[in-house]
Amino acid sequence: MTIDWTHFTPLSALAGGVLIGVAAVWLLLENGRILGASGLLGGLIPPRAGDRPWRAEAIFGLVLAPFVARVLFDTPSPAIAAGPATLIVAGLPVGFGTRLANGCTSGHGVCGLARLSPRSLAAILAFMAAGFTTVFAVRHVL
Repeated sequence: MTIDWTHFTPLSALAGGVLIGVAAVWLLLENGRILGASGLLGGLIPPRAGDRPWRAEAIFGLVLAPFVARVLFDTPSPAIAAGPATLIVAGLPVGFGTRLANGCTSGHGVCGLARLSPRSLAAILAFMAAGFTTVFAVRHVL
């Protein structure tokens, strides 16, 4: 395995990590809520009373952020090598897993581990093991 040093961007990655951390702390202090993408979306469908505006704003920010970053940092367009069918087949187990784990990698990884949650540690270990296994199977077995 080698690192593609021409596309290695530690400063923008650090800036993104800091922004995610600040957003997570802000949401926890202001609303007492955990920042996680699946939880944000899951609270919109079906809508929970009083939760809809801030959840919709957060989802809007997640969708808008890459466009703003592209303008500010002149980032290249992402290239997705998989077709729509592959993305759907891959996405369904991810959605099932986030419901099963009561959260996604962002909620467990950013907020859960910061709060020293044993459940989040178990979820992250399971996510990572599944990811490692999938990459190995796709690249070396199939």
